[in-house]
This record gives sequence, C-alpha cells and structure tokens, in this order.
Amino acid sequence: MRLLMFKAGGDRRLGALRPGSNDENDEVVELREPADMRALIDAGDEGLARVRAALSSSHSKSHRLADLELLAPLDDPRGNVIAIGRNYQKHAEETAFMDGREPAPPTIFTKAITSLTEPFAEIAIDPSISDKIDWEVELAVVIGKPGANIKRARALDHVFGYTVLNDVTARDIQSGWGGQYFKGKSLDRSCPTGPWVVTRDEVEDPQALKLFLRVNGTVKQEGDTRDMIYPVDAIIEWVSKGMTLLPGTLIATGTPDGVGFARTPPEFLKPGDVMETEVRGIGLLRNRFVASAG
Repeated sequence: MRLLMFKAGGDRRLGALRPGSNDENDEVVELREPADMRALIDAGDEGLARVRAALSSSHSKSHRLADLELLAPLDDPRGNVIAIGRNYQKHAEETAFMDGREPAPPTIFTKAITSLTEPFAEIAIDPSISDKIDWEVELAVVIGKPGANIKRARALDHVFGYTVLNDVTARDIQSGWGGQYFKGKSLDRSCPTGPWVVTRDEVEDPQALKLFLRVNGTVKQEGDTRDMIYPVDAIIEWVSKGMTLLPGTLIATGTPDGVGFARTPPEFLKPGDVMETEVRGIGLLRNRFVASAG
C-alpha cells in the first residue's frame, strides 16, 4: 500500500492511494481513523487491516490524486531523523578525497524534525545563511515496531515502510562552524520527503532499488541500493545497538556519489533550480528552489 498525508478543508488527512488505469485516474481514499501516519503505525496490523478494508469498499470517500496538496507523509516522526553518512562506496570515496582522509564506517547523525517539508514544496535559499546548498537522494526507512539491539536477521520485521528523502545540505555550515553535521543538515523546511510511505510488503528487496537525482532535468546522481556498504537490515542492527528505535522513527540510509560539492568545479543549488529526487518503485519528489523572502 501507498499511504500518504494530504490537506483537505484546511486539515491534515491520512489517505491511501488507489491506482487507476493511468496516473490521471489515481485516487486517494480518505481514512478517517487513524488520524495520521504516526497513529496508523501505532495501530499496527489492526490499523493496516482498516486501510485495506477502506480501499476495497465502494463507499469510502475518495479524492483525485492530481487535485490534492500532498504533505510530508511522516511530518512528525518520533525524534529527529536518524541519518547515515558515507554508506555508498563511491560517495564514501569522493567525500574522503575532498576531506583528505581514508573512507571510514558510516557516520550516524540526526536531522531536526523542523527540516522536513512536503514532497512538492518550494525550498527557500537564504544566501546570508548559506550559499552552498547541495543535494542527496536517499531511500528512507520508517520503523514500525520498537526494538533495541535488534539482530540483523530480524531487522526488516521492524520496518513499517519506505519513502524518498532528500538530505539537502548546507555544505559551508556542515564543513565550517566547527564541523556541524546537525546544523548543516537541519535548515528549516529544506528536506523533502514522500510522496508517500510504501508499506514493507510492497518492497520485495530494499537492496534492489535505483536512485536518481536531477537538477533542471540533468541527471546528477544515479545509484542503486545494492551498492550500500551497510544494507537496510545492517543499518537497523547498527543504529539500534544500545538504543531503542521507536515506531515512527525515520532513518535516511545514505546517498550515492554525484553530490554537488564533490564535482569539478563544485555545483550548488540556486533560486530557480528544480530538483527531482527519485527512488524507483517508491516515488518521486519535485522541488523548486526560490529566494528567501527574508
């Protein structure tokens, strides 16, 4: 199932995608209960059963997908977004080269909840804060079942679903300001996610997904989750060591090579640029960058 949040009548609503004969005919079935994605995750199998019943019912209220304003599917995760750095070999090598050191195991850091934004939102650039805004296409994992010290063999049992995330980064803040991963990756409303959460049962193998990042139609990143140094199950095992993962936790699994700051010459996003972030089989985000009003 593809589960999403949307705005209707000024309110946030939870919905499930009902595919039509083509994209123009796709519908979203409105779910009155639970109220949002986190509540649905908390409801477990019973909640998903209610979604399936609503999708199969001819009496469920539905909307045309093309008419809806989509919201971040999990705009209120439990705690900061957990993120994995240097998890694709070529990206680890390109960043190590730029930093002048050998590749190392992936870095675990977090992103502020306030960095999250909608899948098709405009993203404001304020040059007085940063003029080196970069892109990072990533597969994100939504945790559905709590656990600590999770064994890799059972790790995927803790997954609720998958979504697309772009870990937009202010490189000058990340590398300067004393080396601020958290700050450089937490600018307000800079991290688009969505357009929906694809439930775990719909993704046969999370290590067989292609990733693309395009700026103004030009491919900048092209990768495959099979190239992760630490696959999804290993990430969950690694992150949960001595630390409980709660339902509704969002984990960004790292980006392939092709980021802007490692290019020759370096490339950064500017107002007017349109960024498309895609994980095949999961979804596509499209965001235009605009000048900050402030």
